[in-house]
Amino acid sequence: YTIGIPVSLRPWPSQKRTTKHLRSERVTGLSENDGETLHRTKRGWMWNQFFLLEEYTGPDTQYVGKLHTDQDKGDGNLKYILTGDGAGSLFIIDENTGDIHAAKKLDREEKSLYVLRAKAIDRKTGRQVEPESEFIIKIHDINDNEPKFTKDMYTASIPEMSGVGTSVIQVTATDADDANYGNSAKVVYSILQGQPYFSVDPETGLIKTALPDMSRENREQYQVVIQAKDMGGQMGGLSGTTTVNITLTDVNDNPPRFPQSTYQFSSPESAPPGTPLGRIKANDPDVGENAEIEYSISNGDGSDMFDIVTDKDTQEGIITVKKHLDFENKMLYTLRVEATNTHPDPRFLQLGPFKDTAFVKISVEDIDEPPVFSRPWYLIEVDEDAKEGSIIGQVVAQDPDITKNAIKYSVDRHTDLDRIFNIYSGNGSLFISKPLDREETPWHNITVIASEINNPKQSSQIPVFIRILDINDHAPEFAKYYETFVCENAKAGQLIQTVSAVDKDEPPRGHRFFFELVPEFAVHPNFSVVDNKDNTAGIMTRRNGYSRSKMSTYLLPVIIFDNDYPIQSSTGTLTIRVCACDSRGNMQSCNAEALLLPAGLSTGALVAILLCIVILLVLVVLFTALKRQRKKEPLIISKDDVRDNIVTYNDEGGGEEDTQAFDIGTLRNPEAREESKMRRDVIPETIFQIRRTAPLWENIDVQDFIHRRLKENDLDPAAPPYDSLATYAYEGNDSIANSLSSLESLTTEGNQDYDYLSDWGPRFKKLADMYGGEDSDRD
Repeated sequence: YTIGIPVSLRPWPSQKRTTKHLRSERVTGLSENDGETLHRTKRGWMWNQFFLLEEYTGPDTQYVGKLHTDQDKGDGNLKYILTGDGAGSLFIIDENTGDIHAAKKLDREEKSLYVLRAKAIDRKTGRQVEPESEFIIKIHDINDNEPKFTKDMYTASIPEMSGVGTSVIQVTATDADDANYGNSAKVVYSILQGQPYFSVDPETGLIKTALPDMSRENREQYQVVIQAKDMGGQMGGLSGTTTVNITLTDVNDNPPRFPQSTYQFSSPESAPPGTPLGRIKANDPDVGENAEIEYSISNGDGSDMFDIVTDKDTQEGIITVKKHLDFENKMLYTLRVEATNTHPDPRFLQLGPFKDTAFVKISVEDIDEPPVFSRPWYLIEVDEDAKEGSIIGQVVAQDPDITKNAIKYSVDRHTDLDRIFNIYSGNGSLFISKPLDREETPWHNITVIASEINNPKQSSQIPVFIRILDINDHAPEFAKYYETFVCENAKAGQLIQTVSAVDKDEPPRGHRFFFELVPEFAVHPNFSVVDNKDNTAGIMTRRNGYSRSKMSTYLLPVIIFDNDYPIQSSTGTLTIRVCACDSRGNMQSCNAEALLLPAGLSTGALVAILLCIVILLVLVVLFTALKRQRKKEPLIISKDDVRDNIVTYNDEGGGEEDTQAFDIGTLRNPEAREESKMRRDVIPETIFQIRRTAPLWENIDVQDFIHRRLKENDLDPAAPPYDSLATYAYEGNDSIANSLSSLESLTTEGNQDYDYLSDWGPRFKKLADMYGGEDSDRD
């Protein structure tokens, strides 16, 4: 056979078998190129595009169609074979006749077409008599699927008070049937539940509002049932439903409203600021931020005494105490409280003001209150020289209650352990019990207690700050101990020390100190004091050169004055040492051991003392022996005895006025000037004839000192009588302060003025004659 254009025969599902032979046709055509004649031959296969009904429920298998070739002579030599989708399971072919049947019920929604291949084989040779050919079996749709929504349940929300036609949500249903074949898949939407509030578009499934001004406060939840039906909604069509839950969301379309116009509260007058008194609440049917309320006190006689705050959790207004209440001052307050929405909606402002007002009356309850002081604290100033018992100030307290109970005062002794202050219990006057000292304690902080006499538990206390005012009761003094020295080679007018002063007092204008020498040394021969006018003074030298051998230490008394009232002064003594210095004035040595007698006992001094003790012991032994020898002599001495008689002189001197017998003070003061030794029992012609000798204080050895003294007295014609006992004593160096006695004034350099002795009366006439004249000075 020859290949030709197949002619398709469509068998209908009438179960009637139709067999049509395709005969070969000759088609003559003109070729564009060469004009040759073409032949079209119909194919020898009998094949077709087959159609089957889905969901076939008949008693027999559903006949699909028949395969046949013109090579089949009907003798059974050919064999038909079917391959492809479902061959052998869903589709069965009779290999002898080529009839095809559907073995099972088919579902178009599961698979809408099957592609199969057929071929005819010679049984004897196994050769294909026709080439393999492909054909399609389509499943013909029937309306066996209802529409199904994409969700079993929809949830949507829309603001309340929305206008008619406001879109809410769109629902969608799908149909598994063939949309291209009939109306099996044409879906129409309708509302089964939810009217008259909502409507649905039949073609798109869009749900819209159908009523105006739906209020959430009236109804918040709606359940709408939507149906989707195929076959264009006609009778016999299949349908499906879904549920849409629609919630109306809140808008601020309701103002707050107080459930009552007046509220009553009470408060004790002792309630501290911040104490809550009660709660009020304005009702708002809105929710969320649309129901948030702000409370305020808009007017009233207690707007400054009370406050109101909003509880964010309960939207209540809490009324609290703002200031201390006083029953005696005011017993009743009236407040005008306003509640306002914090988030108003401009769309609904035309409905009216979104606020409401109410009146709150607060009554104050009287309680027994403690005494109240006239001040929160007291400051009292008192001079530190105030006398004991003097009143320094007063505190005042009174009972704030109407009864006006009597008050008594006392000092908290925990704040005044030394009991320096006391108080009169009746009137609160403070007075001093002990002396005050600003330099020791400039401030005293005490606590005064006021309590009711009838009810001591009702008490209050107040701090009292007592400031001690300064009085100039301390004298200035040197700021520190000064170690001052002067060089042996110092020149006159040289500054050797700058001194300053301190004072425990604190004058309001500051300290001002003055420095000068004591009156006795107003004109000091060695040093002077120069006031620098800046609370310091300079110590200056008044002569050239100082000698450690003559004076190793000088004491310079300086008077320091202040300028406050009353003026206080003190005398400070500077110790000035004489030191060896280099050419630049740097101190090298102030040690005077090489120039003065040692202050301690050296080895030579100890030897001399031991020697003296031995001599004394020998003298005592000799004296004892002589005494015993006297006892052995006869009481009556022969007239022929040529021995000298012992003559005893009991010389007791001339009494208190006889000072010329002998002077043992010279030995006790080695540095005294050597005077001419006259007989102590003879009045000298003049007492000012002084014999100068070498200064003995330059000798160091005590033994040598004593021998020299013995020798001088043996050779001195003015020594005491031969029967007098001369005592030699040595006490070492003198004090660094020297002697302040006027008896040694002759040894000092310069002239002294003793004219004032003549003014002392007749008892001092002899001294005035001895020291007061120019002749005596010249002598």
